[in-house]
Amino acid sequence: MAKKKKNSVEEPIEGVENLLSKTERYIEENQKSLTIIVAAIVIVVLGYLGYVNLYVAPLEEEARSQIYMAERYFERDSFHLALYGDGNYLGFVDIIDEYSVTNTANLAHYYAGISYLRIGEFQNAIDHLTRFDSRDKLASSIAHGAIGDAYVELGDLERAASYYSQAARRRPNEFTSPIYWMKAGMVYENLGNYSRALEAYENIKDKYPESNEGRQIEKYISRVELQMND
Repeated sequence: MAKKKKNSVEEPIEGVENLLSKTERYIEENQKSLTIIVAAIVIVVLGYLGYVNLYVAPLEEEARSQIYMAERYFERDSFHLALYGDGNYLGFVDIIDEYSVTNTANLAHYYAGISYLRIGEFQNAIDHLTRFDSRDKLASSIAHGAIGDAYVELGDLERAASYYSQAARRRPNEFTSPIYWMKAGMVYENLGNYSRALEAYENIKDKYPESNEGRQIEKYISRVELQMND
């Protein structure tokens, strides 16, 4: 019994040793290739870190200093100056062109989109707002709602309603969600899609009854239900 137990212990050890020796042989036989692969990975990682730290970071700082004045013009509703600059500071359009790899340029897409919406250049507004990429769901929600506004102005009500619905769902909250559900409902009504309009209005009634939209939503629901029963 003792001898049998000894063999059962030795067999796994031998198996591990064989595996180790095979691994060593593989490394020895492919040492040159493995060295090249490791070196390539190191070069790629160092290149990326150098790109970020030595190229992107200084650009980011420069872009932030440039966008400051454009933001001030935006706050004053001076949208042309905000978009195109004043001769001393760049506008959002130039910041996007010159600092395209930066987060500041991404933010400039949002500002440019809203600015174009305010001056009636609706396709430009859509182009910039769809390129705005935000991890902040509230900012993304507002951008989607603004795209919906632009599509309404262009007469594309189907897309407008879709973007309003996305805006309402993106980050549910008491302030923006009922506004966008209301807009979605009214556009769906205009399209004659009363079931979708009712769904939008009922979202307000069920989830945001204390909002401004919620306090008057019953009349919209009644109106749609009458249309559905005709």
